[in-house]
Amino acid sequence: MFKIFFISIITVATVHAQLKVPALSPYSTTTQTVGLTDITLEYSRPSKRNRIIFGEKGIIPFGELWRTGANAATKISFSNDLTIFNTTIKKGSYAILTKPGQSTWEIHFYPYESGTWNSYVNKKPIASFNTKSIQKNDVSESFLIYIDTITLDSAKLLFTWDTTKIILPLKLKTHEKTMANIKKILSGPSNFDYFQAALYLHEAQQDLDTALAYIQKVTNVENPLFFQVYRESLILADLNRKTEAISVAKRSLELSKKAGNKDLIRLNEKNIKKWSR
Repeated sequence: MFKIFFISIITVATVHAQLKVPALSPYSTTTQTVGLTDITLEYSRPSKRNRIIFGEKGIIPFGELWRTGANAATKISFSNDLTIFNTTIKKGSYAILTKPGQSTWEIHFYPYESGTWNSYVNKKPIASFNTKSIQKNDVSESFLIYIDTITLDSAKLLFTWDTTKIILPLKLKTHEKTMANIKKILSGPSNFDYFQAALYLHEAQQDLDTALAYIQKVTNVENPLFFQVYRESLILADLNRKTEAISVAKRSLELSKKAGNKDLIRLNEKNIKKWSR
C-alpha cells in the first residue's frame, strides 16, 4: 500500500512539474546589428494592465532603483566597443538598472554577473547616465526596449512604457573598423595565412613546391619563429632536398634553443642526424 501511495505522489509531482502557463511578463530577446556591431537585448516585458506605472501612486516609484523590466535582471550585450554620451562602453554584457524620475532618469550599467537583479543594487556601476524623461501621447501597453534611428555608425537605445519614453544615443566606431578591415584584406595574406596554407599542403602531401613557396614567405624574414622554420625543413626533406633541409633544421635548432623549446630542439637534432646519413 505504501509503495502504491509513494508512486502516486511521484506521478502527481511529475505531472505538476510539466505544467506550463503563460508568463505575465514574457521573456524577450532581440539582436540588432548597427554597422559592424551586434546589440543583443534580453529582458522580460511587464504590461500596464490598467495600472498607474510611474510616480507616487504607481507601481514603480520615482527615485528608486528598478530592474528595468520584470523577473531577472535586464541584460544588454555589445559585440564591439561603443560610446554613450561620450562615455566608452567596452564590448561585453551588462545588467541595466534604472532610477525613474519625473523629469529625468538615471541609467546604470553593471558588468553582467547573474540574473539576480538585487545583487547589483549595492554595487558601483561602470557607467551612469542622466537622460530626459519624454512624455508621449500614445500608450505603450507592454514595456519595450529597442534599437531605432539606425545609421552606419549610430543608433538610439529606447525604453518605453505607458506614456514614458527614454532615449540613450549610441555611437559606434564603424568607419574605423571598416577601414581596418579594408586595409587588412587589400594588403594581401598575412604571414599566418601563408603558414596555415603551407601547413595544410604539407600535411596533405599535396603540391609541396607551393607549400615550400608559402612557408618561405614566412621564414625569409629577420626574426622567423622556430616552429615555422622547422616546418620549412620538413617540407624540404619531403622534396628530397636534404642538404637544404639540414641547413634549415640547423637554423630552427638555434631558434628553438633561444626559445627554450625542448621538443623542437630534440626533433631538429634527430632530423639533422637522420638527413646527414
